[in-house]
Amino acid sequence: MTTIPTETLSVFFIILGAILAAGLPGMGSARGTSLVGQAAAGVVAEDPSKFGKVLILQILPATQGLYGLLIAILTLSTSKVMGGPMPELTWQQGLAFLAADLPMAVVGYFSAIHQAKAAAAGVGLVAKRPGESGKAITFAALVETYAILALLVSILALNGLKSTFAIQ
Repeated sequence: MTTIPTETLSVFFIILGAILAAGLPGMGSARGTSLVGQAAAGVVAEDPSKFGKVLILQILPATQGLYGLLIAILTLSTSKVMGGPMPELTWQQGLAFLAADLPMAVVGYFSAIHQAKAAAAGVGLVAKRPGESGKAITFAALVETYAILALLVSILALNGLKSTFAIQ
């Protein structure tokens, strides 16, 4: 029976974490911007002058995908999987990197979808009352708070790993 070298397992967990951190929020953002875009297209078909207001609402769920990409890049660079000689890490340390990525991965996915639902409702508000677009944006932007909190937790966890494992 062959065993998998610990360095291989650590790299596997680090790359898996980066993939989840970028992939899940990216999928949520794609789904979210699509959902809002469908609602916005109906409004713009009736009144093209509302394009700018509904476009802002459509852009909001896209931010989670950007946050996830940031965490993926930080994970790969902090762990030195990308951009330098990688330190010898145990599989448990690789698993810690995966755990650090999970807040952004999970919260990013769900917040993008729920923000899209709030933004799609905001598109309906803009359709009926264009002057209330600020309120519509505020409703959707409040959901963003949780994506930002998850981003912060993942960044802090990655920074903690860097110092704990003495990665230079």
